[in-house]
Amino acid sequence: MRRSAVRYGVVAAAAATVLSVGAAGPPRTAPPAAPAAPAAPAARAVPVGHAPPAGHAPPVKVPVAVGHGGAVASVDADASAAGIEVLRRGGNAVDAAVAVAAALGVTEPYSAGIGGGGYLVHYDARSRTVHTVDGRETAPASADAALLTENGAPLPFEEAMTSGRSVGTPGTPATWATALGAWGSKPLGELLAPAERLAREGFTVDATYRAQTAANEARFRDFPASAALFLPGGRLPEVGSVVTNPDLARTYATLGEQGVGALYRGPLARDIVRTVRTPPVREGAGRVVRAGDLTERDLAAYRTVRRAPTKVAYRGLDVYGMAPSSSGGTTVGEALNILETTDLSAAPETGYLHRFIEASRIAFADRGRWVGDPAFEPVPVRGLLSQRYADSRACLIRDDAALGSPLAPGDPRDPVPCAPGGTAAPTPYEGENTTHLTVADRWGNVVAYTLTIESTGGSGITVPGRGFLLNNELTDFSFVPANPAVHDPNLPGPGKRPRSSISPTIVLDRHDRPVLALGSPGGATIVTTVLQTLTGVLDRGLPLVDAIAAPRASQRNQATTELEPALWNSPVRPALEALGHAFRQNAEIGAATGVQRLPDGRWLAAAETARRGGGSAMVVRPDR
Repeated sequence: MRRSAVRYGVVAAAAATVLSVGAAGPPRTAPPAAPAAPAAPAARAVPVGHAPPAGHAPPVKVPVAVGHGGAVASVDADASAAGIEVLRRGGNAVDAAVAVAAALGVTEPYSAGIGGGGYLVHYDARSRTVHTVDGRETAPASADAALLTENGAPLPFEEAMTSGRSVGTPGTPATWATALGAWGSKPLGELLAPAERLAREGFTVDATYRAQTAANEARFRDFPASAALFLPGGRLPEVGSVVTNPDLARTYATLGEQGVGALYRGPLARDIVRTVRTPPVREGAGRVVRAGDLTERDLAAYRTVRRAPTKVAYRGLDVYGMAPSSSGGTTVGEALNILETTDLSAAPETGYLHRFIEASRIAFADRGRWVGDPAFEPVPVRGLLSQRYADSRACLIRDDAALGSPLAPGDPRDPVPCAPGGTAAPTPYEGENTTHLTVADRWGNVVAYTLTIESTGGSGITVPGRGFLLNNELTDFSFVPANPAVHDPNLPGPGKRPRSSISPTIVLDRHDRPVLALGSPGGATIVTTVLQTLTGVLDRGLPLVDAIAAPRASQRNQATTELEPALWNSPVRPALEALGHAFRQNAEIGAATGVQRLPDGRWLAAAETARRGGGSAMVVRPDR
């Protein structure tokens, strides 16, 4: 995409393109032919709950890999290996991203799966342009602003999330079809084969999977299908044991043969609707589980949206992100514009974090007032991403004192320097568990893709006989206005997409070639994780893996800023407290992955070194 003198706003003037869901996207013209390389080894079958025999070991997790032929970074080694298998067989970045996402639906089912949704950002090397797919879940056609209330009061969050009421129409399968139809080169069935095999033959349980299962044990026990799948033999799976998901293997086989339309119409769609409208709760369970109002018509009507990406210029580079319905692109972009006028490379750590925290606070104040589903709300994207507006907000930041929260929003339609803003509204809670994958191929195509089922374990409700959890994504709506005196753009509505913080990001150089791509899970902390990682690489000069591993702070227009233990226990905290900052501790913020194109043309893949048990970075041909 050619650089423009305009430094802000949505990159295309054309309206977003809405795409319907049909059969699997047809194979596109393949990239230039390349000799097939040996496939990655298949998963090995081991009885459920048994320790694997000698020689049965999952792929090894390493947080950084450098080489040629393409790169994959995800939270899981089996999933990354699935993407590498596709790249070795001549697939491109979109093909590999679908394979990785499908495998994560097996090995990280509490964060991702075909019962959820997500956002995909794609760099097309041939045209040097960036495109996005909005695969966010949607509310039923019957939904109104009172969807998550009862007798005028908001539902307790725990009751809302574990219910049919919180389940939106899934967007993940439709996202795969849209991306493959536009940029893929392989048929869906071929791309689902590694995940289908993994589901059928099993994967090895690690400490993170067991801990997440334990955190959901009480919920899972109240739904027989969830208990049977995730608590084999009625017990928590042991670390080192192998678990299988034959129901999901059959579901993937169905999608591979019939296309993703099989999830939106027909027997599978009817099973989803039945599960939402009559949640299959264990007899005698004391849990209140409300029914939802999702219909077969809602599933059949689902559409992805091809949106123009957001774009800001930063340090001579172009940073592309996800436009609303996600707030990721606008919030990261506004914060970068605020930070643009400060030399963060020369700042001491205290000064750097002070500016980072304040820019985040301001951007979140504006997000809460202005960002929602653009089909329902007039979102001033160009204004939010204009340098003029950022400058008008940046002048609120002082070097000798912290701002307070909740900070009032500004008005991007009429920027007034240092204006106190309107009435403040707090930032509502947002579930923290999603997953992110980043892929590059030998031709230079890149995908940053974040997908989710919302809370860890989603709704807790498994579709019987189908092997996947349903999302609780509608809890990302505001249950009631965050402040009754302030317009809330994120209230539920019929067919509406709840606001998200998902922030898949791709950075291009002045020749419109990729420099960096990354993203993270973490609910609203996604925005600050991506922002901190970007500034770590682009301003502080950190290697990507070190920027990902660096201790994090997260300010989201709240009274206190979250700090990971390494910052909490460092001299930086009292230095910032002396400026008026207040903090609370968070053991773990985000779990980023990314890829970087090195000056010599090699790809570097990077993932977490410790968070969520560490991530998995792989390249097709590693440097020796």
